[in-house]
Parts: sequence; C-alpha cells; structure tokens
Amino acid sequence: MGAQDSNGKARELSSWESDLRRREADIKRREESLKNAGVPMEEKNWPPFFPIIHHDIANEIPANVQKLQYLAFASWLGIVLCLSWNFIAVIVCWIKEGDSKLFFLATIYALLGIPLSYLMWYRPLYRAMRTNSAFSFGWFFLCYLIHIGFCIIAAIAPPIVFQGKSLTMI
Repeated sequence: MGAQDSNGKARELSSWESDLRRREADIKRREESLKNAGVPMEEKNWPPFFPIIHHDIANEIPANVQKLQYLAFASWLGIVLCLSWNFIAVIVCWIKEGDSKLFFLATIYALLGIPLSYLMWYRPLYRAMRTNSAFSFGWFFLCYLIHIGFCIIAAIAPPIVFQGKSLTMI
C-alpha cells in the first residue's frame, strides 16, 4: 500500500512540475511578445535589497522637476516611517496597557496606509511628472488633499471612535 501511495504522489508531483514549467514558459513567451511589441517593461528596482517597485527619478523625470519629485519621494518615505513608528509605539502601549483595539487599528492603518499612499498619490505624481499628464496630476491633487485631511483628523484625534485614541497615542 505504501509503494502505491508514494508512486501516486510522485506522479502527482511530476504533473505539478510539468504544469509549472508550462506556465513559466507561457509567462516568458508573453513577456517576450510584449517586449517585441514595444511595450515598455518597467523593471522593479527599488528598494535595492528587495525590489518591489520601479523607481528611477534621475533617468525618467525631466531635470526641471526632479527636485520636486525627490521631495515627494521623501514625503512618501516619511509616511512609511511615521506609520512604522506608530505601529511600534502601539505595540509597546499594547504590551504595557493591554488595549488590543489600538493595536488592530494601527496594524490596519500601517498595512493599508503604506501601499495605498503609494498607489493613490505617489505613483500618480511620478507618472504625471514622467508623462506630463493632466489626468495624473488631477488624481494626485485629489488624493493628496484627501490624505492631508485624513492626517489632520488623525493628529487632532477627535473623540469619535475609542474616546480620542483612535489614531494617535496621546
């Protein structure tokens, strides 16, 4: 019974492996056809230790707005730093006081805030600077205005949810 079971598992693994190889070849074929069609493929290059996004201000952004784009990138990195610091501070307070509500809110805020800030306002600004697109600039201004409003409400922390401790640690 054990030999038949191991043979069945071996056949199943080999079929999975062949399916994986077929899918890999299909993906490579699609990438090559896109490259041959002239579709620009953005190579993920940032952060250097684990590339997850494409970011090349020096080569893609016009020289007259590069300083502004670097400032926007520093602003986005500041958001990442602040949300990470908030998460760490809430963990410390959770260990000290045992309030799990703030921990879950900080976790949700960090897990959603970092990628959404990138997707909703930083990337549209990057694309707008690169292509000079009015739609991308409009989308950036709308989302960034909403983001600034949210940050102001978060800093004030009105007693709407959790008696004023919903977004800050005061």
